[in-house]
Amino acid sequence: MIIVVTGASSGIGALSARALARNGHTVYAGMRATGGRNAPQVEAAVAFAREHGVDLRPVELDVSSQDSADAAVERIVAEQGRLDVVVHNAGHMVLGPAEAFTPEQLAQLYDTNAIGTQRVNRAALPHLRAQRDGLLVWVSSSSVRGGTPPYLAPYFAAKAAMDSLAVSYAAEVARFGIDTTIVVPGAFTSGTRHFPNSGHPADEAVAAAYEERYAGLVDHVAEKLADITPADADVATVAEELARVVDLPKGKRPFRVHIDPSDDGGWLVAEVGDRIRSEFLRRIDLGDLLSPAAG
Repeated sequence: MIIVVTGASSGIGALSARALARNGHTVYAGMRATGGRNAPQVEAAVAFAREHGVDLRPVELDVSSQDSADAAVERIVAEQGRLDVVVHNAGHMVLGPAEAFTPEQLAQLYDTNAIGTQRVNRAALPHLRAQRDGLLVWVSSSSVRGGTPPYLAPYFAAKAAMDSLAVSYAAEVARFGIDTTIVVPGAFTSGTRHFPNSGHPADEAVAAAYEERYAGLVDHVAEKLADITPADADVATVAEELARVVDLPKGKRPFRVHIDPSDDGGWLVAEVGDRIRSEFLRRIDLGDLLSPAAG
């Protein structure tokens, strides 16, 4: 299959692109600034492809730009004649008290984590709809429905927005033969650049006020998350599970799959929510939207 992965310069995105390529797919590793700060990641992807004899191709793809998303998809379709799978992985995390982030910072976070998926969909879905076939994979977060420690509110809210968008899209593309899977990682405190590269609030005065009552909370959360996560937890398992799901037959893929070694309970809430969604669609005679049309 022909696959594009957004946010594939590092972390889950890079690992997923490599896992999919190892499984024999042609994978375009989408990343921004391929000629700038991500040039080393481009070189690493090319080296991986050469070393392992797989088809892994870096492509310039900035989810904050519709022109970039359009150009990336156009290049893929021009080179391959089709596009089969879109992996929505691009995201960014921030740490700090919610009040200390400016509205502009929240808007930027929503843009990266949620609105960026809309740009990529608008570029890719016309091709998938024309084919009457395809797969959307959305990389969500267990925080959408599970444990939510303080000081991560803007990130949690943005991922929840993306997850809700994924749920609605699933029904709206089903009759075009397009499948949907939502991959839900838990809090992996190592193996990604989420925590080290996380953003911080712009309003330092408000942040300082919170520090008076919540001194050391960021370090406390990081320490306790590490404590409840098994020592052998490996973020590569997320990529492996994502690749496994992609390889399942159309219509047999799970709607949602959790990979959460710390077990924050998100899977339980999601199970109830997804069941209610299924039951409601059947009640209003739209049960066919729960799986992709044959073609």
